[in-house]
Amino acid sequence: MLLGPKLDREAHDGGTAKIAQADEEGLTVLTRAGMPQSHYLSQIVYLLWVLALALVVAFFFLASSLCITILLSCFLAILMDPAVMFFERFRMSRMVSSALVIAAGTAVIGTLTYHSYRQIADVVDEMPAYAQRIGQALAPAVKKIEKLEDSAGRLDREVPTKKIPEVKIKGAYPDWTTYAIRGVGPVSGAAMIIAVVPFLMFFLLAQKKRLKQKLAIVWGDKIDVSAFATRVTEMIRGFVLGNLLIGVLMATVTIGVLVAFKVDGAIVLGAVSGFLNLIPFLGAILGALIPIGAGLIQNEPLGSLVVILVTVIVLHTISVNFLVPKIIGQRVSISPVAATVGILFWGWLWGVVGVLLAVPLTALVKIVADLHPSLRKFGNLLAEHPVGVPPWSRVSAVAVPAEPPEVQKRPLEDTAEYAGKLKDTHR
Repeated sequence: MLLGPKLDREAHDGGTAKIAQADEEGLTVLTRAGMPQSHYLSQIVYLLWVLALALVVAFFFLASSLCITILLSCFLAILMDPAVMFFERFRMSRMVSSALVIAAGTAVIGTLTYHSYRQIADVVDEMPAYAQRIGQALAPAVKKIEKLEDSAGRLDREVPTKKIPEVKIKGAYPDWTTYAIRGVGPVSGAAMIIAVVPFLMFFLLAQKKRLKQKLAIVWGDKIDVSAFATRVTEMIRGFVLGNLLIGVLMATVTIGVLVAFKVDGAIVLGAVSGFLNLIPFLGAILGALIPIGAGLIQNEPLGSLVVILVTVIVLHTISVNFLVPKIIGQRVSISPVAATVGILFWGWLWGVVGVLLAVPLTALVKIVADLHPSLRKFGNLLAEHPVGVPPWSRVSAVAVPAEPPEVQKRPLEDTAEYAGKLKDTHR
């Protein structure tokens, strides 16, 4: 059966010469007919994959508010699920427990937002005084720059030429603002997301078991839904709790340094600086700007500002090279290259929100690839420690029956000997 019905019949008849000739003709058929067909089908499959990927990216870009709302709701529901399970121990229903957790969380976030708004409003009210202080501190440097400009103007005494007035059209938002609100949209879009997320979280928490059953019915034949839910839960909780722990450590050290130099508002400034230091790429810059700006406004000496800057940079270096790989890397299990590419891609797609969600989203893609047999190789590209792909998962576009090793290693003239062995086997 390995050589086809025709070869089996000739093997029983003992016609070894005809077997070799038929085998040679069979190989010609595979070479001229089977292989080109397999090649064309493979190209069509690749093109379809590229088209499907382009459509998915376009959907994520155009429906960014919808996607961000669903993702935030799912991530927050996973984080809040232990609290719901805690209240269920007191014989409270799942729905009541979910409503209680959502209400308590909304109250806490609202209170923190209100106090933060009041502090920001106080800072804004004092901005004119701060601006005057900054102007006085920078006055000597500004005068030196003006003298240099006057000297340069005296050296360059060319005849002035008439310039055509340029008309510049400004957009509604600056470039950085456009990037920041990408994916979320203006204030109305952000307000809509904030309003919808609690309700969607409530339904996700209340119908947890039903959602698992639905996922098992829809995708149970493709992936292990139970393993998928477990790995996603561990990844998200490990990522959030790890970042929270690292942020608290950096905020504590920064607060201690600011308190030592008697900077006003050291607790708030240190906390904001510590958590901003977690942002990839720009964390050290953003984490240093706030305390250094406050130090400049409060006329702190240059030595204190240098110590604050060095502290923020050292904390960022330690967190990136030691704390994040040790605490978060074990849960996320994606390589630094994959994390960097993910930050660039999701940041381009959704702006600041994409940067903040880039690592868990990339880890989510890796989990799906690990659990789906045909995507194991792609999962290895994202993994920190790649694993071997089992032979049964290596599925080609068109399966061509493989010849036995004996026939592959021997020339066509020796095929008659194998046909004789096959004849003895059939007997």
